[in-house]
Amino acid sequence: MDLTKVGSQAFLALGLGALLAFVLPLGIALAWKFIKKEKFTTILVGAATFLLFAFILEKPLQALVISVDHPVSRFLTSHPVCWALVVGLFPGIFEETGRLMAFKTLLKNRNNKETSISYGIGHGGFEVMIVLGLNYIIYLSYAFMINAGMFQTLIDQVYAQAPEQVDALYTMANQIAHITIPDIGMGFLERAFALLFHIGASILVFYACKENGRFILYPIAILLHTAMDFIAGLAMIDVIQLPVLAVEGIFGAFGILTFCAAYFLLYRKRGSDPFMGSDPQ
Repeated sequence: MDLTKVGSQAFLALGLGALLAFVLPLGIALAWKFIKKEKFTTILVGAATFLLFAFILEKPLQALVISVDHPVSRFLTSHPVCWALVVGLFPGIFEETGRLMAFKTLLKNRNNKETSISYGIGHGGFEVMIVLGLNYIIYLSYAFMINAGMFQTLIDQVYAQAPEQVDALYTMANQIAHITIPDIGMGFLERAFALLFHIGASILVFYACKENGRFILYPIAILLHTAMDFIAGLAMIDVIQLPVLAVEGIFGAFGILTFCAAYFLLYRKRGSDPFMGSDPQ
C-alpha cells in the first residue's frame, strides 16, 4: 500500500494547530491573571496536578487494568460496556481526586472563589497543550517522515515485529495526509467544551473543600466526569453508533451544562461577577 504524500495545506493545518494549542491556553491564563489579579501559581498548580494525576498516576494504572493480558483485561475486552465504564471511571476518580488534593493541600489557604476558575484554567489548558499540541507536533514529524520515505521504513519495521499494527499506521498516515483546517477547528471545539467542563468541575470540588456540608459535590464531579468519558468510550468502540457531530454535541452538553450549573448555582452566589472584581485573598 502506497502512502499519500502530505501536501502544504495539511502541513499548514498541523502547524497552525500546534501553535494555537499552546498560545490559546496561555493567553487565556494570562488574561484571567491580569483581569482578576490572580496568582499565576494557582494556574500552575492546576496544570501540575493534571500532569501528576492524569498521566503519571492514572495512565499506567489504567494500562495495567485494560491493556496487560490477565483475566480482568480479558473480561473487559469481551464486555465492551464494562470496558467503556472503566475507561470513564479512571479519569473521573483520578482527575477529580487531584482537584480535591490540590485544594486541600497546596491551595488550602486560597479561599477566594477565583481560585476555582484559576485552577480549572490550568488543568484544562494544560490538557489542551498535551492532547492537541503535542499530538500535532508528533503528526508534523510523521508528515515529514512520510514525504521523506522514512515512514514506510517504520511500517516495514513494525510489520516484522507486530504485523497486526500495520493497518493502524496506514490509517494514521492517511489521516495526516488529508487533515484540514476545519478538522483542526473541530479538535479545538472539543477541547473548548472540555475546558468548560474542567472549570465547572473545579468550581464543584472547590466548594466541596471550602464550604461545610458541600462535600457531596466531589462525588458528583466524579460521576459527571465518568459519565462523559463513558459515553465517549462507548462511541469509540461503536457500542453506540452516532455521527461525529452527535458525539461532539453530547460532549459539548456535558461541558456547557457542568460549567453553567457550577457557575450560576455556586460561583455567582458567592459575590461579584468574575470579570468585575475579586474576593480578598
